[in-house]
Amino acid sequence: MSGTYLGMPAFPRAAAAATRDGRLRANLTHATHTIRDKRAAAVAELDDWAELRAAGAAVKDRTLRHLDHYLEQLEAAVTAAGGQVHWAVDADEANALVTRLVRETGEREVVKVKSMATQEIGLNDALARAGIRAYETDLAELIVQLGGDLPSHILVPAIHRNRSEIRDIFRREMAGWGRPAPEGLSDSPAELAEAARLHLREKFLSAKVGISGANFMVAETGTLVVVESEGNGRMCLTLPETLISVVGIEKVVPSWQDLEVFLQLLPRSSTAERMNPYTSTWTGTTDGDGPQTFHLVLLDNGRTDALADTVGRQALRCIRCSACLNVCPVYERAGGHAYGSPYPGPIGAILTPQLRGIGGPLEASLPYASSLCGACYEVCPVAIDIPEVLVHLRERVVQGGPVTRGGARVVLKPAKGHAAERAAMRAAAWAFDHPGALRTGERLAARTRRLHPRRLPGPGRAWSATRDLPEVPAESFRDWWQRTRRTSAAQQGGSG
Repeated sequence: MSGTYLGMPAFPRAAAAATRDGRLRANLTHATHTIRDKRAAAVAELDDWAELRAAGAAVKDRTLRHLDHYLEQLEAAVTAAGGQVHWAVDADEANALVTRLVRETGEREVVKVKSMATQEIGLNDALARAGIRAYETDLAELIVQLGGDLPSHILVPAIHRNRSEIRDIFRREMAGWGRPAPEGLSDSPAELAEAARLHLREKFLSAKVGISGANFMVAETGTLVVVESEGNGRMCLTLPETLISVVGIEKVVPSWQDLEVFLQLLPRSSTAERMNPYTSTWTGTTDGDGPQTFHLVLLDNGRTDALADTVGRQALRCIRCSACLNVCPVYERAGGHAYGSPYPGPIGAILTPQLRGIGGPLEASLPYASSLCGACYEVCPVAIDIPEVLVHLRERVVQGGPVTRGGARVVLKPAKGHAAERAAMRAAAWAFDHPGALRTGERLAARTRRLHPRRLPGPGRAWSATRDLPEVPAESFRDWWQRTRRTSAAQQGGSG
């Protein structure tokens, strides 16, 4: 596995390979079932969870409707507090900005807080090309980095690895990144955690530059917020002399009162905790306390395009809790790498195609990476109707039509490979508009049911290769209704 998502195959092909990996499926099943059971218990403790969920969705929707206002308010507050704000239209601009800011410090090493935004833009690779080495400090991200791997889960990036695999990675790779693993390291969780702690401590104490994302940004004060469970984030946010935060523009919330809602929703939905062990907040810079230089890079990278989609924009409510991944039967079997994006699972299936567009085969396949069972919507703490957006994006893939890309309205052509599907839908629409033809087709299908194949030919082969075709009943519903209604009417007439 390379360190980048570029060039990864479409979801069906990647998922077909992943589902044949018995160890991967065992790791995922154990982890996701454990996390979701704990989450359910934590959520059940609150009598007003439904009201909190509705409040979170309402705050996000209000913020997105007035996003320009709150971003300008945020910029003014951060600047007044001593920070510097930069705007990045896309990944290339964000990477160039961060690279320049690090180079200006004269440093060639940085420590990082776990950040989805920096994964999204491929920041580590961009820094490496400039001769700057980035050290991940989150335990799971460290495992992924040392293994030359990719994250496969929003909350638990190394969920696809078990303890023995992690032990082997530490023994083999740690020395090349700093302090080596202790002699005789076992796969005990305590020993693995201690090995990581000793390895990272040297980085924390020597690094002059820290890079982070943020879970939330409070517009009224210019405060950034990071929630975590290990304490590594707080080390990165307080010890370096320079802090650079790369944050998606949708992470802003208007006020501290609004933040209070999400600090209840996020920990219970993600780690099944009543509150996160570490909630770090910082506002600009303070003489003699923490980083003396603070840069905030506000990242668009397709977010305003998603905002222009009245159905799809609800994906921007996401607070990255990963609850949807843990209940998704498709994710549980295919794993995160099959999604070809830092955002796996149901949320990735709707967010990635909107941020990147659906021009590539991977992006066009992601809206189909779902059974539409609706479990993701039921657990989402901000009520994102993921099935609704999936169907919306499937329609866009098949039919094409007007969308916003790069801030301009363009007309997409229908994706290749869906001509047969469009023809079938047109035929079905015609048949439903002509009851006589529909009745004739139903009777013909019933009378020839013994001759029907178990697998579809031609374009339908892909659909029936992984599922059985339903058996056609001996009698259609229309014929059954007509027969039983006539019999019932005759009986009523006879009884009169």
